[in-house]
Amino acid sequence: MVKASFLPPNFVEDSFGHHISYLRVSITDRCNERCRYCMPEEEQKWFSREETLSYEEMLRIVRIGAGLGIRKIRVTGGEPLTRPGAADFCAELARIPGIEDIGISTNGTLLAKIEDGVTLAEKLVRAGVRTANISLDSLDPATYRLTTGRDLLPRVLEGIDAAITAGFESIKFNCVLMKNQTESEIPAIIEFARKKNALLRFIELMPVSTQEVLSSDNFLPVATAKALVEQTHGALTPLPEFKTNGPALYHLVPGTGQKIGFIGAMTNLHFCESCNKLRLTCDGKLRPCLGSFLEFDLLSVVRAGCSDDELAAFFRNVVARKPKEHDFRDNYQPNRKMIAIGG
Repeated sequence: MVKASFLPPNFVEDSFGHHISYLRVSITDRCNERCRYCMPEEEQKWFSREETLSYEEMLRIVRIGAGLGIRKIRVTGGEPLTRPGAADFCAELARIPGIEDIGISTNGTLLAKIEDGVTLAEKLVRAGVRTANISLDSLDPATYRLTTGRDLLPRVLEGIDAAITAGFESIKFNCVLMKNQTESEIPAIIEFARKKNALLRFIELMPVSTQEVLSSDNFLPVATAKALVEQTHGALTPLPEFKTNGPALYHLVPGTGQKIGFIGAMTNLHFCESCNKLRLTCDGKLRPCLGSFLEFDLLSVVRAGCSDDELAAFFRNVVARKPKEHDFRDNYQPNRKMIAIGG
Protein backbone atom coordinates (compact mmCIF):
# COMPACT_ATOMS: atom_id res chain seq x y z
CA MET A 1 0.00 0.00 0.00
CA VAL A 2 1.36 3.43 -0.91
CA LYS A 3 1.97 5.52 2.19
CA ALA A 4 2.54 8.90 0.55
CA SER A 5 1.58 11.82 2.76
CA PHE A 6 1.76 14.55 0.12
CA LEU A 7 -1.04 16.75 -1.16
CA PRO A 8 -1.31 16.74 -4.95
CA PRO A 9 -1.17 20.17 -6.58
CA ASN A 10 -4.83 19.86 -7.59
CA PHE A 11 -6.23 18.67 -4.23
CA VAL A 12 -9.80 19.72 -3.48
CA GLU A 13 -11.08 21.98 -0.73
CA ASP A 14 -14.64 22.97 -0.02
CA SER A 15 -15.64 26.62 0.25
CA PHE A 16 -15.01 26.53 4.01
CA GLY A 17 -11.35 25.52 3.73
CA HIS A 18 -11.70 21.81 4.46
CA HIS A 19 -9.37 19.55 2.51
CA ILE A 20 -11.51 16.63 1.33
CA SER A 21 -9.42 13.55 2.02
CA TYR A 22 -11.96 10.88 3.04
CA LEU A 23 -14.35 8.92 0.80
CA ARG A 24 -16.90 6.48 2.16
CA VAL A 25 -17.68 3.91 -0.54
CA SER A 26 -20.91 1.91 -0.23
CA ILE A 27 -20.58 -1.29 -2.24
CA THR A 28 -24.11 -2.63 -1.68
CA ASP A 29 -27.50 -1.68 -0.31
CA ARG A 30 -28.13 -5.29 0.79
CA CYS A 31 -28.05 -6.25 4.44
CA ASN A 32 -28.78 -9.37 6.48
CA GLU A 33 -30.24 -7.31 9.36
CA ARG A 34 -33.15 -4.87 9.67
CA CYS A 35 -32.04 -2.29 12.23
CA ARG A 36 -34.92 -0.04 13.17
CA TYR A 37 -32.89 3.16 12.70
CA CYS A 38 -31.50 2.15 9.30
CA MET A 39 -33.89 -0.06 7.32
CA PRO A 40 -36.82 -1.26 9.40
CA GLU A 41 -38.98 -2.55 6.55
CA GLU A 42 -38.78 -6.16 5.48
CA GLU A 43 -39.90 -5.37 1.92
CA GLN A 44 -37.03 -3.11 0.87
CA LYS A 45 -36.66 -2.49 -2.86
CA TRP A 46 -33.07 -3.39 -3.67
CA PHE A 47 -31.06 -1.88 -6.49
CA SER A 48 -30.64 -4.17 -9.46
CA ARG A 49 -27.18 -5.19 -10.66
CA GLU A 50 -27.48 -2.75 -13.57
CA GLU A 51 -28.26 0.09 -11.16
CA THR A 52 -25.21 -0.65 -9.02
CA LEU A 53 -21.64 0.45 -9.71
CA SER A 54 -19.33 -2.40 -10.64
CA TYR A 55 -16.13 -2.83 -8.67
CA GLU A 56 -14.20 -1.66 -11.74
CA GLU A 57 -16.24 1.55 -11.89
CA MET A 58 -15.72 2.15 -8.17
CA LEU A 59 -11.97 1.62 -8.50
CA ARG A 60 -11.79 4.14 -11.34
CA ILE A 61 -13.67 6.70 -9.25
CA VAL A 62 -11.36 6.12 -6.29
CA ARG A 63 -8.28 6.49 -8.51
CA ILE A 64 -9.53 9.88 -9.67
CA GLY A 65 -10.34 10.84 -6.10
CA ALA A 66 -6.84 9.82 -4.95
CA GLY A 67 -5.40 12.16 -7.55
CA LEU A 68 -7.38 14.97 -5.92
CA GLY A 69 -6.24 14.24 -2.39
CA ILE A 70 -8.46 11.38 -1.18
CA ARG A 71 -6.33 9.37 1.25
CA LYS A 72 -8.82 7.48 3.42
CA ILE A 73 -11.40 4.98 2.14
CA ARG A 74 -14.06 3.35 4.27
CA VAL A 75 -15.97 0.50 2.64
CA THR A 76 -19.59 0.40 3.78
CA GLY A 77 -23.02 -0.94 2.86
CA GLY A 78 -25.70 -2.05 3.60
CA GLU A 79 -23.60 -4.83 4.99
CA PRO A 80 -20.56 -4.75 2.68
CA LEU A 81 -19.59 -8.37 3.30
CA THR A 82 -22.84 -9.58 1.73
CA ARG A 83 -21.43 -8.56 -1.66
CA PRO A 84 -19.23 -11.28 -3.14
CA GLY A 85 -15.65 -10.23 -3.71
CA ALA A 86 -15.59 -7.48 -1.07
CA ALA A 87 -12.15 -8.46 0.26
CA ASP A 88 -10.68 -8.71 -3.23
CA PHE A 89 -12.09 -5.25 -3.97
CA CYS A 90 -10.32 -3.94 -0.87
CA ALA A 91 -7.06 -5.45 -2.10
CA GLU A 92 -7.45 -3.51 -5.35
CA LEU A 93 -8.15 -0.32 -3.40
CA ALA A 94 -4.90 -0.84 -1.51
CA ARG A 95 -2.98 -0.84 -4.80
CA ILE A 96 -4.17 2.65 -5.78
CA PRO A 97 -1.33 5.20 -5.43
CA GLY A 98 -2.13 7.74 -2.75
CA ILE A 99 -4.59 5.65 -0.77
CA GLU A 100 -3.08 5.40 2.70
CA ASP A 101 -5.86 4.02 4.89
CA ILE A 102 -8.67 1.54 4.21
CA GLY A 103 -11.33 0.66 6.75
CA ILE A 104 -14.57 -1.28 6.74
CA SER A 105 -17.86 -0.72 8.54
CA THR A 106 -19.76 -3.93 9.26
CA ASN A 107 -22.36 -5.43 11.52
CA GLY A 108 -19.85 -8.17 12.28
CA THR A 109 -22.09 -11.11 11.41
CA LEU A 110 -19.90 -12.35 8.54
CA LEU A 111 -16.39 -11.63 9.82
CA ALA A 112 -15.94 -15.22 11.05
CA LYS A 113 -17.20 -16.74 7.81
CA ILE A 114 -14.61 -18.98 6.14
CA GLU A 115 -13.64 -17.97 2.61
CA ASP A 116 -10.64 -19.38 0.73
CA GLY A 117 -9.61 -21.24 3.87
CA VAL A 118 -9.47 -18.23 6.21
CA THR A 119 -12.00 -16.02 7.96
CA LEU A 120 -13.28 -13.01 6.08
CA ALA A 121 -11.69 -10.89 8.80
CA GLU A 122 -8.27 -12.35 8.03
CA LYS A 123 -8.85 -12.03 4.31
CA LEU A 124 -9.64 -8.33 4.78
CA VAL A 125 -6.49 -7.75 6.82
CA ARG A 126 -4.41 -9.54 4.17
CA ALA A 127 -6.07 -7.27 1.58
CA GLY A 128 -4.79 -4.19 3.38
CA VAL A 129 -7.81 -3.18 5.44
CA ARG A 130 -6.44 -1.53 8.58
CA THR A 131 -9.52 -0.79 10.67
CA ALA A 132 -12.90 -2.37 11.35
CA ASN A 133 -15.91 -0.48 12.73
CA ILE A 134 -18.40 -3.00 14.11
CA SER A 135 -21.98 -2.16 15.06
CA LEU A 136 -22.78 -3.27 18.60
CA ASP A 137 -25.97 -1.77 20.00
CA SER A 138 -26.65 -4.42 22.63
CA LEU A 139 -25.11 -7.43 24.35
CA ASP A 140 -28.49 -8.77 25.42
CA PRO A 141 -29.82 -11.34 22.91
CA ALA A 142 -33.47 -10.28 23.24
CA THR A 143 -32.67 -6.59 22.88
CA TYR A 144 -30.33 -7.26 19.98
CA ARG A 145 -33.08 -9.19 18.21
CA LEU A 146 -35.56 -6.35 18.84
CA THR A 147 -33.13 -3.73 17.51
CA THR A 148 -31.86 -5.57 14.44
CA GLY A 149 -34.79 -7.81 13.57
CA ARG A 150 -32.44 -10.78 13.59
CA ASP A 151 -31.16 -13.25 16.17
CA LEU A 152 -27.51 -12.90 15.13
CA LEU A 153 -25.71 -11.73 18.26
CA PRO A 154 -23.73 -15.00 18.61
CA ARG A 155 -22.40 -14.52 15.08
CA VAL A 156 -21.45 -10.92 15.88
CA LEU A 157 -19.48 -12.04 18.94
CA GLU A 158 -17.74 -14.70 16.84
CA GLY A 159 -17.00 -12.03 14.25
CA ILE A 160 -15.47 -9.73 16.85
CA ASP A 161 -13.16 -12.51 18.02
CA ALA A 162 -12.26 -13.28 14.41
CA ALA A 163 -11.42 -9.60 13.85
CA ILE A 164 -9.17 -9.56 16.92
CA THR A 165 -7.40 -12.74 15.80
CA ALA A 166 -6.99 -11.35 12.28
CA GLY A 167 -5.03 -8.39 13.61
CA PHE A 168 -6.78 -5.23 12.48
CA GLU A 169 -4.75 -2.20 13.58
CA SER A 170 -7.87 -0.75 15.19
CA ILE A 171 -11.30 -2.11 16.06
CA LYS A 172 -14.11 0.23 17.03
CA PHE A 173 -17.55 -0.63 18.37
CA ASN A 174 -20.36 1.68 17.33
CA CYS A 175 -23.32 1.79 19.71
CA VAL A 176 -26.36 3.78 18.56
CA LEU A 177 -28.03 5.39 21.55
CA MET A 178 -31.69 4.47 22.03
CA LYS A 179 -33.77 5.74 24.92
CA ASN A 180 -35.07 3.13 27.35
CA GLN A 181 -32.61 0.61 25.93
CA THR A 182 -29.01 1.78 25.99
CA GLU A 183 -29.10 3.26 29.49
CA SER A 184 -29.11 -0.11 31.24
CA GLU A 185 -26.46 -1.58 28.92
CA ILE A 186 -23.82 1.13 29.12
CA PRO A 187 -21.70 -0.50 31.87
CA ALA A 188 -21.68 -3.90 30.17
CA ILE A 189 -20.81 -2.48 26.74
CA ILE A 190 -17.99 -0.38 28.20
CA GLU A 191 -16.56 -3.40 30.02
CA PHE A 192 -16.88 -5.58 26.92
CA ALA A 193 -15.02 -3.00 24.82
CA ARG A 194 -12.31 -2.77 27.49
CA LYS A 195 -11.80 -6.53 27.51
CA LYS A 196 -11.62 -6.62 23.72
CA ASN A 197 -9.24 -3.62 23.64
CA ALA A 198 -11.58 -1.80 21.25
CA LEU A 199 -12.52 1.85 20.99
CA LEU A 200 -16.18 2.41 21.83
CA ARG A 201 -18.30 5.21 20.36
CA PHE A 202 -21.81 6.15 21.44
CA ILE A 203 -23.74 7.65 18.54
CA GLU A 204 -26.89 9.76 18.61
CA LEU A 205 -29.81 8.74 16.46
CA MET A 206 -30.11 10.75 13.24
CA PRO A 207 -33.10 11.04 10.87
CA VAL A 208 -31.38 9.04 8.15
CA SER A 209 -34.26 6.68 7.39
CA THR A 210 -37.39 8.23 8.87
CA GLN A 211 -37.99 11.47 10.73
CA GLU A 212 -40.06 9.53 13.26
CA VAL A 213 -36.98 7.76 14.59
CA LEU A 214 -36.13 10.97 16.43
CA SER A 215 -39.22 10.85 18.62
CA SER A 216 -38.85 11.65 22.30
CA ASP A 217 -39.50 7.96 22.95
CA ASN A 218 -36.33 6.99 21.06
CA PHE A 219 -33.80 9.82 21.24
CA LEU A 220 -31.04 9.67 23.83
CA PRO A 221 -28.52 12.56 23.64
CA VAL A 222 -24.81 11.96 24.10
CA ALA A 223 -24.77 14.32 27.08
CA THR A 224 -27.15 11.99 28.91
CA ALA A 225 -25.07 8.97 27.94
CA LYS A 226 -21.91 10.69 29.19
CA ALA A 227 -23.60 11.50 32.50
CA LEU A 228 -24.67 7.87 32.86
CA VAL A 229 -21.12 6.69 32.20
CA GLU A 230 -19.82 9.05 34.87
CA GLN A 231 -22.36 7.78 37.39
CA THR A 232 -20.72 4.36 37.31
CA HIS A 233 -17.14 5.15 36.30
CA GLY A 234 -16.40 8.61 37.69
CA ALA A 235 -15.58 11.83 35.87
CA LEU A 236 -14.31 11.32 32.32
CA THR A 237 -11.22 13.18 31.14
CA PRO A 238 -11.63 14.91 27.75
CA LEU A 239 -9.04 13.96 25.13
CA PRO A 240 -9.26 16.87 22.64
CA GLU A 241 -6.03 15.88 20.90
CA PHE A 242 -7.07 12.26 20.31
CA LYS A 243 -8.64 11.97 16.87
CA THR A 244 -9.69 9.18 14.56
CA ASN A 245 -11.16 9.79 11.11
CA GLY A 246 -14.58 10.92 12.28
CA PRO A 247 -16.28 13.50 14.49
CA ALA A 248 -16.19 11.56 17.77
CA LEU A 249 -15.17 13.47 20.89
CA TYR A 250 -13.09 11.08 22.98
CA HIS A 251 -12.73 10.81 26.74
CA LEU A 252 -10.61 8.71 29.08
CA VAL A 253 -12.33 6.40 31.55
CA PRO A 254 -10.63 6.86 34.94
CA GLY A 255 -8.46 4.06 36.24
CA THR A 256 -8.62 1.94 33.10
CA GLY A 257 -6.86 3.79 30.28
CA GLN A 258 -9.91 3.07 28.13
CA LYS A 259 -10.99 5.62 25.53
CA ILE A 260 -14.66 6.10 24.63
CA GLY A 261 -16.10 8.52 22.11
CA PHE A 262 -19.36 10.40 21.71
CA ILE A 263 -20.80 11.29 18.29
CA GLY A 264 -23.54 13.88 18.71
CA ALA A 265 -24.75 14.94 15.29
CA MET A 266 -27.97 16.35 16.72
CA THR A 267 -26.74 18.11 19.85
CA ASN A 268 -23.13 19.08 19.03
CA LEU A 269 -23.39 22.46 17.27
CA HIS A 270 -19.75 22.16 16.11
CA PHE A 271 -20.28 18.70 14.62
CA CYS A 272 -19.58 19.68 11.00
CA GLU A 273 -16.69 22.09 11.49
CA SER A 274 -13.92 19.66 10.54
CA CYS A 275 -15.78 17.46 8.04
CA ASN A 276 -13.45 16.16 5.33
CA LYS A 277 -15.56 13.49 3.66
CA LEU A 278 -17.69 12.61 0.65
CA ARG A 279 -19.92 9.57 0.21
CA LEU A 280 -20.25 7.37 -2.87
CA THR A 281 -23.46 5.35 -2.88
CA CYS A 282 -23.60 1.92 -4.46
CA ASP A 283 -25.93 3.28 -7.17
CA GLY A 284 -23.35 5.86 -8.15
CA LYS A 285 -24.43 9.04 -6.41
CA LEU A 286 -21.71 11.28 -4.98
CA ARG A 287 -22.99 12.97 -1.82
CA PRO A 288 -21.14 15.87 -0.19
CA CYS A 289 -23.04 15.47 3.10
CA LEU A 290 -25.01 12.69 4.79
CA GLY A 291 -27.53 15.14 6.22
CA SER A 292 -28.40 16.92 2.99
CA PHE A 293 -30.56 16.12 -0.01
CA LEU A 294 -27.68 17.01 -2.33
CA GLU A 295 -26.45 14.08 -4.40
CA PHE A 296 -24.98 14.00 -7.89
CA ASP A 297 -25.35 11.21 -10.45
CA LEU A 298 -21.86 9.92 -11.10
CA LEU A 299 -22.97 6.55 -12.48
CA SER A 300 -24.53 8.15 -15.58
CA VAL A 301 -21.45 10.26 -16.19
CA VAL A 302 -19.11 7.26 -15.90
CA ARG A 303 -21.25 5.09 -18.18
CA ALA A 304 -21.55 7.89 -20.73
CA GLY A 305 -17.81 7.50 -21.34
CA CYS A 306 -16.44 10.53 -19.52
CA SER A 307 -12.71 11.21 -19.55
CA ASP A 308 -10.61 11.20 -16.39
CA ASP A 309 -10.42 15.01 -16.58
CA GLU A 310 -14.21 15.21 -16.75
CA LEU A 311 -14.51 12.85 -13.80
CA ALA A 312 -12.08 15.00 -11.79
CA ALA A 313 -14.10 18.10 -12.69
CA PHE A 314 -17.24 16.32 -11.44
CA PHE A 315 -15.51 15.69 -8.10
CA ARG A 316 -14.51 19.34 -7.79
CA ASN A 317 -18.04 20.51 -8.57
CA VAL A 318 -19.51 18.28 -5.86
CA VAL A 319 -16.97 19.48 -3.31
CA ALA A 320 -17.79 23.08 -4.21
CA ARG A 321 -21.43 22.34 -3.34
CA LYS A 322 -20.61 20.85 0.07
CA PRO A 323 -22.80 22.64 2.67
CA LYS A 324 -21.44 24.27 5.80
CA GLU A 325 -23.40 21.88 8.02
CA HIS A 326 -26.03 19.16 7.89
CA ASP A 327 -29.78 19.79 7.86
CA PHE A 328 -30.73 17.25 10.52
CA ARG A 329 -31.84 19.89 13.02
CA ASP A 330 -34.16 21.60 10.52
CA ASN A 331 -37.02 19.07 10.41
CA TYR A 332 -35.02 17.04 7.88
CA GLN A 333 -37.16 14.60 5.89
CA PRO A 334 -35.03 11.76 4.49
CA ASN A 335 -35.41 11.18 0.76
CA ARG A 336 -34.16 7.60 1.02
CA LYS A 337 -33.14 5.07 3.62
CA MET A 338 -29.71 5.08 5.21
CA ILE A 339 -29.08 1.63 3.77
CA ALA A 340 -29.34 3.10 0.26
CA ILE A 341 -26.89 5.90 1.12
CA GLY A 342 -24.22 3.92 2.92
CA GLY A 343 -23.36 3.64 6.60
